[in-house]
Amino acid sequence: MNDVLKKLGIEPVNPGAFNGRWFGSDSKLESISPIDGKPIAAVMQATPAEYEQVLAAGVKAFETWRTTPAPKRGELVRQLGNALRELKAELGALVTMEMGKIRAEGEGEVQEMIDICDFACGLSRQLYGLSMHSERPGHRMYEQWHPLGVVGIISAFNFPVAVWAWNSALAAVCGDVSLWKPSSKTPLTAVAVTKIAERVCRDFGVDPAIFSLIIGKGSTIGEMLINDRRIPLVSATGSCRMGYRIGEVVGKRLGRTILELGGNNAIIVTPEADLDLAVRAIVFGSVGTAGQRCTSTRRIIVHESIKKTLTDRLIAAYKQVKIGNPLSEGTLMGPLIDTGAVNDMMNALKKLKEEGGQILCGGDVLSGDAYAGGCYVSPVIAFAENEYKIVQEETFAPILYVIGYKTLNDAIAKHNGVPQGLSGAIFTRNLLEAEQFLSAAGSDCGIANVNIGTSGAEIGGAFGGEKETGGGRESGSDSWKAYMRRQTNTINYTTQLPLAQGIKFGD
Repeated sequence: MNDVLKKLGIEPVNPGAFNGRWFGSDSKLESISPIDGKPIAAVMQATPAEYEQVLAAGVKAFETWRTTPAPKRGELVRQLGNALRELKAELGALVTMEMGKIRAEGEGEVQEMIDICDFACGLSRQLYGLSMHSERPGHRMYEQWHPLGVVGIISAFNFPVAVWAWNSALAAVCGDVSLWKPSSKTPLTAVAVTKIAERVCRDFGVDPAIFSLIIGKGSTIGEMLINDRRIPLVSATGSCRMGYRIGEVVGKRLGRTILELGGNNAIIVTPEADLDLAVRAIVFGSVGTAGQRCTSTRRIIVHESIKKTLTDRLIAAYKQVKIGNPLSEGTLMGPLIDTGAVNDMMNALKKLKEEGGQILCGGDVLSGDAYAGGCYVSPVIAFAENEYKIVQEETFAPILYVIGYKTLNDAIAKHNGVPQGLSGAIFTRNLLEAEQFLSAAGSDCGIANVNIGTSGAEIGGAFGGEKETGGGRESGSDSWKAYMRRQTNTINYTTQLPLAQGIKFGD
């Protein structure tokens, strides 16, 4: 651990604000590893006055960065990706130590950062507008895209670095600067990433304040950020409850939001499914990251004719899941983030039983030397009904509800019958079933898959969901447009002044 921290520039106590220089003088925030309950290092949080210093530097940096040619901005982001490549193992290990996901997933998250930097670099030469024919003679009309300003990024603990990269890499090539407020549960990864970005910016000869950082309390620093009219766009990842607050505050000042909120993701398994494939996808989707992905599989909607067969196979697979230290080779599931998450899981299981659900396996808080000080649980498979109140909620833990269905229309109705709408999937070898699931009358999620699970999205496609998931889109496709402002331009190259719609006004 000490070698990892040293390579990433993490000190026993670290300043939590960056605007081209490092500072922070509010209360000390200790980062506690969910692996063993021991402190890793600490961060000095920022005061409201220090927030002002950080934002002012970002606003100033934007004035220069917005006029930097987009391909040059892309080159900076390319070099950022290369710097992340060099430290992929170390940064991935820190993600594991601070968040608790297994080593392969920690390094996989850093790979997402690298991939989005590559994507954004190519995008820097493709920020296309459109030209269109004017109805007025001697006129040319087109549209173009301009940088937006300071983008506020609020990230969650479960993807402590990738979500920053999804936003900041695109924002940077679009000519924006970013102000990152990470989760207070994972502040060290944010410090490490910002130090990497700082070094790249200094080597490139640009103001490192284009990647600013502010670590502080949500009740003060977070509220200042979302209320700040100098921040035209806030991209926030977190709970639905948090999203309602941010959407209301930012919307009231007519700012923009990209909201990536809760998921309650389901997989439909039909009699036409390849069960070998389905079981593998379900186990990864439900157990991976200890069920703490927004795309984690939470509900299995399976045809009654194969419900017992699939359930028995899932229980057998769950018994083979190695739970323990996520830094150890062979571990498939690490700890939950903290004791609060463990309590939330136990409360959810209590409510499930009260509503008539049946726990088939798992649900224990694990103890013993191998789990000492950590937040380890055994993953749960349970029979439930879709209308249970607890099933309608998202519990950020490895709980998998198995729900039966009789017709595909019934299955799709259950799939869509929750407030969230992030990711969903169907396992079938029947083309008609697959196409119905992907049709306008099928899945109502932002991500809909056939014969792959609900988690593990690629950066090339726009990521996000509908309904209480917030409607935001990050990462690939044309999501870059959210980070820019559109401008329609008309040029008159005549000595006449014809009006649109044939309007006559005087001689």
